[in-house]
Amino acid sequence: MKMANRRNLVIVILALVAVSVILLLHPGGKTETVQHVKNAPPAEQAILPANGKTLPTESGPKTGLLAPSFTIQGENGTTYAVGGVRDKVVLLNFWASWCDPCRAEAPELNKIAEKYKDTLDIYGINVTSYDYKANADRFVNKYKLIFPVMFDLKGEIYAKYNGAVFPTNVLIDRSGVISEIVLGGLTAEQLDEKLVKLKQQQRL
Repeated sequence: MKMANRRNLVIVILALVAVSVILLLHPGGKTETVQHVKNAPPAEQAILPANGKTLPTESGPKTGLLAPSFTIQGENGTTYAVGGVRDKVVLLNFWASWCDPCRAEAPELNKIAEKYKDTLDIYGINVTSYDYKANADRFVNKYKLIFPVMFDLKGEIYAKYNGAVFPTNVLIDRSGVISEIVLGGLTAEQLDEKLVKLKQQQRL
C-alpha cells in the first residue's frame, strides 16, 4: 500500500509540474498557432534594365530617357514598334533622299545591319514630309538597303524626336532607353564603336 501511495503521489506531483509549465509558457491558458505558408508568393521585385540601373520614368528625345513610343508600317507591310523593353537594340535612322550625308551613310548602315543582325535592328525612317516618296523609293533601290524602311509621311515620328537635321540617328538599348542621339552621318566604324560600348555596359 505504501508503495502504491508513493507512486500516486509522484504522478500527482508530475502532473502539477506539467500544468505549471504550461501556464508559464501560455499565460491565460491560451495557445498560439503559427502557420507557415510553403507556397507564399515572393516579394515583388523591381524590373531593372540590362545595365542593372533603375529605369527612368520619363520619356523624351534625350539621352537617358525612355524613347518616345510609336508604331509605323514598313514598305514590306510589317508594322514596327518602338517603346519599352525589346529583344534587340534599335537604331532609328531618319533620312531624306536629297541629303548627301544620308547617301554616304547608306552603305555603312548596310554593313552594320549585316554584322549585328542578331543583336541590332535598324529602322530606316524616311521623313517624307521633307522629301518626295518617288525619290525615296529610288534611294532605297539604288543603295539596296537590307534593313526595314518606312515612311514618316507627316513627319510625326520625326517631331517626337525633335528632328532638326538629316540624318539623325537615335540608338536605343534593349530596355527602351535612349543611349545616344547622333546628329549627322555615321560610318560603320563609328557605329561599331558605339555598339561595342553598349555591349560592355550590358545593354546590347
